[in-house]
Amino acid sequence: MSWNVNYLPEALEDLRRLDGSQRILIRKAIQKVCQNPLPETEGGYGKLLGNKNNTNLSGFLKVKLRGAGLRIVYQLIRRDDDMLVIVIGAREDEEVYEIASKRIAKHDL
Repeated sequence: MSWNVNYLPEALEDLRRLDGSQRILIRKAIQKVCQNPLPETEGGYGKLLGNKNNTNLSGFLKVKLRGAGLRIVYQLIRRDDDMLVIVIGAREDEEVYEIASKRIAKHDL
């Protein structure tokens, strides 16, 4: 079963800003993850995030593309089988998690 993938407008902008090869990697990763975006503890691909460095991301998940140095932070909306992409970005100094935290607050997620 494939989950529906939705993006925050800012996440679409993140995707647009990537170079062509990174964009392809992200699209392939999201296509794979949407088949089973559940947390690893439930047999899925996502890694649970928590409360760290003043960024409370409890209830949100991440996928790492280690070779490319990219992260995808997303939220599951189980009642609708939706996967909401919050941020796509480089893993530089936890910056992606700070951005995710700000977007979560902005969109009241």
